[in-house]
Amino acid sequence: MRELLVATKNQGKMREIRELLKEFDVKVTSLADYPNCPDIVEDGKTFKANAIKKAAIIGKYTGKLTLGEDSGLQVKALGNKPGIYSARFSGEGATDEKNNSRLLSELRKVPTLKRQARYRCFAALCDGKKLIGVVDGSCGGVIIDKRKGANGFGYDPLFLIPRYKKTFGELDPLIKAKISHRARALRKLKAMLVKYLR
Repeated sequence: MRELLVATKNQGKMREIRELLKEFDVKVTSLADYPNCPDIVEDGKTFKANAIKKAAIIGKYTGKLTLGEDSGLQVKALGNKPGIYSARFSGEGATDEKNNSRLLSELRKVPTLKRQARYRCFAALCDGKKLIGVVDGSCGGVIIDKRKGANGFGYDPLFLIPRYKKTFGELDPLIKAKISHRARALRKLKAMLVKYLR
């Protein structure tokens, strides 16, 4: 069985990625399975740059087919912050709880109608020697002023999908798996994988 190494330690992301790629006859592993891999400094100026860097460095180090993924939240009223700093928005020792609190604090004076946001995701595939390709996906929503729901991770309890009148935190994971930024990016990645694995 072929192996696809996902260059992340984030278990929330791994759950979603494994589910989205379950139809493939590949063993999906993560950095938790390769504890000696180098730490990646996410110093790219864009999600795309960080995704490529993760895939390239881990792919070259392990010689494995590697998926590098970078994603985050962009809030229009905040000039697209937190953006690439989504996971560490609240500074050193950032947690989902602290990041959500900072986001609510920064949006304190912004009315709901002006709280448009979108999740972005870029995924890069590298075979250890070369970059195979990069795909992206996005999902639009609105940031509400109180956390709702216990599903998902990150900013999901604050990210409302108007069509469903629910946050990602409340939404059925099966629905999220069809409409999320990561789902949209990985649908494109599947086509790339099919060609590569033939």
